[in-house]
Amino acid sequence: MTVSQLSVPTRPRTWPRVAVVVGVIVAITVLTTLPALGGVNIDLGAIARNWGNGSERIGKLFPPDPSILPRTWKPLLETLEMALVGTAIAALLALPLSQWAARPTNPSRSRIVVRGVLNVIRAVPDLVYATILVAMVGVGALPGVITLVLFDLGIVVKLVSEAIDSADASYMEAGRAAGGTQTQINRVTAQPQTWPVFASQVLYSLELNVRISSILGLVGAGGLGRLIDEVRGFYRYGALSMIIIEILVVVIAIEIASNVLRKRLR
Repeated sequence: MTVSQLSVPTRPRTWPRVAVVVGVIVAITVLTTLPALGGVNIDLGAIARNWGNGSERIGKLFPPDPSILPRTWKPLLETLEMALVGTAIAALLALPLSQWAARPTNPSRSRIVVRGVLNVIRAVPDLVYATILVAMVGVGALPGVITLVLFDLGIVVKLVSEAIDSADASYMEAGRAAGGTQTQINRVTAQPQTWPVFASQVLYSLELNVRISSILGLVGAGGLGRLIDEVRGFYRYGALSMIIIEILVVVIAIEIASNVLRKRLR
C-alpha cells in the first residue's frame, strides 16, 4: 500500500464546543454585571474620570525612601518568624488531618466531620481571624501566628486530601490483605506516596504566609503591617514603596529557595 492510498482520519471539529463554552462564559459575565439583575455595578465611566487619582498616588511612591530601612528590620524579622512558626505548626497538624479528610485513608464517616470543620475554617477571611484574635489575646505576634495556622490548615489539608483521593489506592488494598490496621496502612503506604505533594503545599504556604503576615499588622497582629499602617497614615509614600520593595525581595528569595527544595524532593 502506497502512502497516497493511506486515508488520513478527519480531524474532529472542536470549534463548535469551544464557541458554546466561550458564549456561555460571556453571557454569564454580562449578566453578573447588569445592576438590573442584581449584578455588580461596574462603572467604567468612573474609572475613566478618576484614573488620575490613582496615577497621582502611584507617582508619589517614587522615588523610594531608604531612610525607613533601619525601622523595618525588627518588624521584618517578626514577620518572617510569624510565617515560619505558623507554617511549622500548620504542617504538624495538617499531616494527620489530611489523612483523616481523605476517603482512602479514612473510610469512616468521621471524614465528613473533618471536612466540614475545615470548610468552615477556610471560609473565614484571614483578616477576620486576626481581628477577633487580637481582641481575644491582645496586640502582638501571637494572634498573627494563630491566624496563619488556621489559614494554612484550610489550604494544605484540602489540597493534600484531594491528592490522596485522586491517587491510586490499590497499594492500600495490599496492606489490608496483609492484615494491617488503617493507621499502619496510612503510615506505611499512603504517607510516603503523598509526602512530595504535602511538602510542596507546605512550602507554598510559607510563601503565602510572608505576604499575609505583612498585612495582618494592619489590625494589630504584628509584623510589618503596623509600620505600613503608620507610614500610610502620615502619607509617606516613598517610605511605603521602600517597604513594598523589601517585601518583594524577601518573597522572591523565599520562592527561589522553595523551588530548589521542591526539585530535591521530587
